[in-house]
Amino acid sequence: MQNRKNNIKLSALVVAHNEELKLDSCLIKLKLADEIVIILDKTNDNSKNIAKKYTKNIYEGSWDLEGERRNFGLNKCKGDWILEVDADESISKKLFTEIRSKINDADPGYFLIPFDNFIGKKRIRYGWGASWGVSSAPRLSFKGCKVWNDKQRIHPSLILKGKKGTLDSRINHYVDDDINDMLERLKTYTDKKALDILVSNKKIPPLFIIIRKCLTRFFKCYISRKGYKEGKWGFLIALMASLFILISYLKASLEKKKITHASNSRLTPSL
Repeated sequence: MQNRKNNIKLSALVVAHNEELKLDSCLIKLKLADEIVIILDKTNDNSKNIAKKYTKNIYEGSWDLEGERRNFGLNKCKGDWILEVDADESISKKLFTEIRSKINDADPGYFLIPFDNFIGKKRIRYGWGASWGVSSAPRLSFKGCKVWNDKQRIHPSLILKGKKGTLDSRINHYVDDDINDMLERLKTYTDKKALDILVSNKKIPPLFIIIRKCLTRFFKCYISRKGYKEGKWGFLIALMASLFILISYLKASLEKKKITHASNSRLTPSL
């Protein structure tokens, strides 16, 4: 009978939408996995042709909810352990070596992997969090030990099972190219969050509570997470994290009023 260590398989999962400019540099670093699985969501660029160079495990679809497409990808992976990677991320040989050494005798569960986040070529380690980037995440999981919430469009929550572990080697995450990219991301994030708020039918809090939440997020990123160490970039990250809350709720509130007004107008008899 073969040693259990020789039978442990590792899948690398990439979920992407129109990432032809970044996908190749991401996938070339994943060749050390036993299989690569790629989920293409609403893709109409050259991503599929790029993906074909690395794997036959390519699945195309259209998902509105992030958790649904990620769960679909997790279910398509055949490995014992699954490493989730985004197209704007890079996995080093050092991280692969550490992953192999850990999963060889690990109990079913998951591992937190730390990040090195970049804006352009500037590495920024401090200040991330509060819905605007992460400093670590459970990207390595035993099959069946990780499930994404399939009701949220942005930043879905997780259900994690089994033993928690941590890795030392980092994922390089190229978050934004510049400030304009940050602003574009803020628009996309707040559009999705506002829709999540509306669909949930939860009561939107008063403006003063929303502002208090914004300030809490700013200080969490800038002070608690030591964003001040990154100078102006740390301030910008904290600002974006706070604006994410403010703009999302304002968009949801104003859209809700517009929907209510339109509904009332249809019910009001014309004179």
